[in-house]
Amino acid sequence: MADQPDLTELRQTIEAIDSELLALLARRLEVVVPIAEAKLEAASPFRDSLREGIVFSRVRDLARGHGLDPHRAEALYRLLLEWSVARQQEHVRQRETAPLRVAYQGVEGSYTHLAARERYAGRPGGTLLSGLATFRDVAEAVRQREADVGLMPIENTTAGSITATYDLLAEGGLSITAEVVSHIQHCLLALPGATVEGLREVHSHPQALGQCERFFIDHPWVRPVEAFDTAGAARMLADRGDPSVGAIASEEAAGRYGMDILARHIQTQEGNYTRFVEVATEPVVFDCDGPCKTTVMLELSHEPGALARVLSAFARHRVDLSKLESRPIVGKPFSYRFHVDLAGHRASKEVSAALAEAEVECAELRVLGCYPAATVG
Repeated sequence: MADQPDLTELRQTIEAIDSELLALLARRLEVVVPIAEAKLEAASPFRDSLREGIVFSRVRDLARGHGLDPHRAEALYRLLLEWSVARQQEHVRQRETAPLRVAYQGVEGSYTHLAARERYAGRPGGTLLSGLATFRDVAEAVRQREADVGLMPIENTTAGSITATYDLLAEGGLSITAEVVSHIQHCLLALPGATVEGLREVHSHPQALGQCERFFIDHPWVRPVEAFDTAGAARMLADRGDPSVGAIASEEAAGRYGMDILARHIQTQEGNYTRFVEVATEPVVFDCDGPCKTTVMLELSHEPGALARVLSAFARHRVDLSKLESRPIVGKPFSYRFHVDLAGHRASKEVSAALAEAEVECAELRVLGCYPAATVG
């Protein structure tokens, strides 16, 4: 009779393998800590959906090679990924110097993500970026203290104002603490091997589509389709796999999502700039050593000539208005509030006097922020 397997020895073998597995897991969790530090230094989000997809694909292939169920292996690694992210977040909470938590709309490779990375990379203490689905999500993250600041686009030199940002500022609870101006250069992206002639649709954020109006005039067979985000449209191409669909996004988005660039600089105007505002729950305090800007929101009294008198107050005190934007007031048909950008610090003699005089003509006047003015170029 053949020797029977020794159950005790088999269990000891399993225990030894388990010990090795746990030791390897511990080593893996040690490595994710310096990865977290590198992400904070570079102002990169902790979650990278593209990288995660590559990892899961590699895990499935390796599992097949070892004769394992690839789907069960992927499920195991999804749990391990959540463990790794939790370890990184725990490390961040334990740091003596807390990173700045920045919320922005879109996914990695979007223009707001690129502007945030440029502004916050290399910051002492690091930066933790979080890409959210909508502008409202960004505003609420800041209001609820889930993010320290948010970065949102507010106007573009080609397509004009981003009205959603103005409306969120009007709701209250947010102060403009800084501004960033970025030169936006759009690329036409498509799947590898696709051609401009073969495209039938091009997806992107409505602002990007508007900034590339000339492209659609010159290519009438291509239909513009709105998407929630420029880089999100590029990611959609990778998932969809349709060579007749393109996207307008950044060059970085092309590389990140494996797309070909069919054309560069397709924006209608070469001098295409987007102004972003940083928002927080509290105003910033700073010394006015250079150019400053003050943004106010005002609702006029219902009297003839009220707007003219407000504008005259700024003119008398020699305060330059760089922007005047009107937005409808919800619940008051055909009534409007105005957002005004003023050149100068709110505490300066000229601006403070102009605001005091203008306030007499207003049902409401609220300072939305005073901050250093960004330079263009």
